[in-house]
Amino acid sequence: MPPGADGRGVQKTALITGCSSGIGRAAAHAFADEEWTVYATARNPADIETLGEAGCEIATLDVTDQSDVDRVVDRVLDEEGAFDALVNNAGYGQFGPIEEVPTEKVREQFDVNVYGPHRLIRAVLPSMRREGDGTIVNVSSVAGRVSFPGGGVYSGSKFAIEAMSDALRNEVGTHGIDVVVVEPGPVRTNFADRAEREAGGRSGETRGDGSDAGRTGAYEDVYALFEDAELVGGDGPGSVEPELVADAIVNAASATQPPARVQPGTAARVGVLARFLPDAVLDAGYDFVRKLVS
Repeated sequence: MPPGADGRGVQKTALITGCSSGIGRAAAHAFADEEWTVYATARNPADIETLGEAGCEIATLDVTDQSDVDRVVDRVLDEEGAFDALVNNAGYGQFGPIEEVPTEKVREQFDVNVYGPHRLIRAVLPSMRREGDGTIVNVSSVAGRVSFPGGGVYSGSKFAIEAMSDALRNEVGTHGIDVVVVEPGPVRTNFADRAEREAGGRSGETRGDGSDAGRTGAYEDVYALFEDAELVGGDGPGSVEPELVADAIVNAASATQPPARVQPGTAARVGVLARFLPDAVLDAGYDFVRKLVS
């Protein structure tokens, strides 16, 4: 079978969410370089115009909007006939101590990071089952295996996508469909900048339930741990370029028998091992780092 062709005798097709920057943009270029037909999507079409100039098909897609999902999936099916790969990459990090994150912000986090991929998965699976082929790549994080102070909401969303992926992999395997979770560590993208904006908030803001949002002053040690230890920053120790993660995604989508999980980079491979440590050891480690940065 020639490169870039599948059993239908046509170019392979990938639908990628969150292509405005970082991993999603790099993945769009990487798939295009391998001669896939790439549908690169983002909420703001202006952010992906250059991907269109690079040969990708572009589409506006807000993963929290079911009508957007249906429209884009129908377009791909009309133009290509089937999906070979779905890459659920769109996401962001809502950080801050659990008490100081309003419930509405938790709901928004899960709407993008969990419900969004679920919407896309449900939309593409009928086509993949009909073809008896396809790969779903869910971009998670080391934080999907190990939580940390200030990251409970974000980690919760990634833990959820990991659990859904494990169930899905065993549900659709008999239909010839693969499910792969990609778990990066720190990546040099603008993710950390948005995470910093989402963390905490201004004192005196009001939650939907009428209570104060933002910093209460009770968790400054958690903010110090989060900010100074660079737990999510893209410039921290072991951080990798988004192209490395993109290559891992393309390899997973192209493999005949891909692994259930892939960790691009040494920091990611080492980081996920922390889940095997006893809770008391992890807690003592966080306490030690907190004392160092306080």
